[in-house]
Amino acid sequence: MKNKYFWVGSLVSMILVLDQVTKYLVEKRVRMYEQITIIPGFFNLTRVHNKGAAFGILSQASDIWRSLFFITVASLAVVIISILIYKARERLLVFALSLIAAGAAGNLIDRVRYGEVVDFIQWYVKSWYWPSFNVADSAISVGVVLLAIDMIFSKQPHETTEPV
Repeated sequence: MKNKYFWVGSLVSMILVLDQVTKYLVEKRVRMYEQITIIPGFFNLTRVHNKGAAFGILSQASDIWRSLFFITVASLAVVIISILIYKARERLLVFALSLIAAGAAGNLIDRVRYGEVVDFIQWYVKSWYWPSFNVADSAISVGVVLLAIDMIFSKQPHETTEPV
């Protein structure tokens, strides 16, 4: 794959910048728990800080233990996914893994800086609200869906190393 590392680096950098800039703007312009309606009955900007993982998992654990746990897990995930990207040869697989790595790195930055993740995107229908999330979470979600598509529709097992 020509220029694999250039476009992987560019994609990851763009997602990280977009993630961090949007979080910065939300922190500066939106008060905690304030809801700004974007599309009535469907989409708000709502600033919340998530101390836990998806859906607030482990949010009640002690601050130090929780922070160390999530920083360690996210760091290991970024390293392992980076190795998989290095070994991968198929474009869709590389793209999916790059999105996941970028999202994990974006939330890792928050965990290191604040001990929690800044979320602000809130989708809802009537009284049913999806948990708030951010650009990094979106990248992870899209990456996981693409990874599943790649796994389901790949015609042959992925070759991760050069043939001998």
